[in-house]
Amino acid sequence: MFSHVMVGTNDLERAKKFYDAVLGTLGVKPAVIDGHRMFYRTKTGVFGVTKPINGEAATFANGGTIGFAVDTPEQAHAWHEAGIAHGGVAIENPPGIRKGPTMELYLAYLRDPDGNKICAMKRMG
Repeated sequence: MFSHVMVGTNDLERAKKFYDAVLGTLGVKPAVIDGHRMFYRTKTGVFGVTKPINGEAATFANGGTIGFAVDTPEQAHAWHEAGIAHGGVAIENPPGIRKGPTMELYLAYLRDPDGNKICAMKRMG
């Protein structure tokens, strides 16, 4: 359904260090900064980070979350730890299984250094 997702940043170098580390745990290659933005490309989509082109400060989406698919709970844990080690902030419950009405999910939530809410998710079973 989506071709790409992009979030804003006020510090491209800081965002690159964070996302290179976090997405590296998922096997994604480091981004290359292209002027005011950078992209992480995979066979299933593209994730971009950009300084706003209108010159105003980047802000995060209140109520928005971007989820990254992981293969195992261990990979989600490594993703979460890499995020904390590179300036992210742990939010909500600690990483773990959440039971929904139709399935169990392994979830790990962070705020990136610009405040964007991101999540690693593994559908269990």
